[in-house]
Amino acid sequence: MIKDLFGTRNKTNMEIERKFLILEKPSVVPERRHKIRQGYIAREGGNVVRIRQKDDLYILSVKTPTKGISRFEVETNVSSDEGKILFAACASPSVEKIREIYRVGDHIWELDIFSGSNKGLIVAEVELSSEDEKFVSPEWLGPEVTGFQKFYNASLSQNPFKNWGVTYNDLVERMKG
Repeated sequence: MIKDLFGTRNKTNMEIERKFLILEKPSVVPERRHKIRQGYIAREGGNVVRIRQKDDLYILSVKTPTKGISRFEVETNVSSDEGKILFAACASPSVEKIREIYRVGDHIWELDIFSGSNKGLIVAEVELSSEDEKFVSPEWLGPEVTGFQKFYNASLSQNPFKNWGVTYNDLVERMKG
């Protein structure tokens, strides 16, 4: 039984994020690193139910579409036993990655370095407070891929990067054009 689904350890917010490929790895050391594994329990009509293991923490998330690049997101922590049960319920393989956290200007950038079936893919994300919010673009930032469903983790669980038939460098070049 998932405890405290609507209690104090939950987070509900509007998620507004933009996604980019990168030209090169940042030359500075990240502020933090996390090992992440996530699986998808359900995907339908733009709604996504996901279980994530972030280091030793398990988080159940529900994301629902709104409009534009915004989505509602509800998250709650679950126990490791509950997390393992939820991972077992996932229909497709888990997405595995290392997340590196960088501060650039007033924003936090999350650099996802994928492994497993998505090895070779690197996606940078920045969360914004509004869709038109301005931000400082790091020198390592490449082409924007916001809105391209194939770059979303739920899609990567079903169609991993290894099946795309392209190298990362070639992908960056194609997305620039």
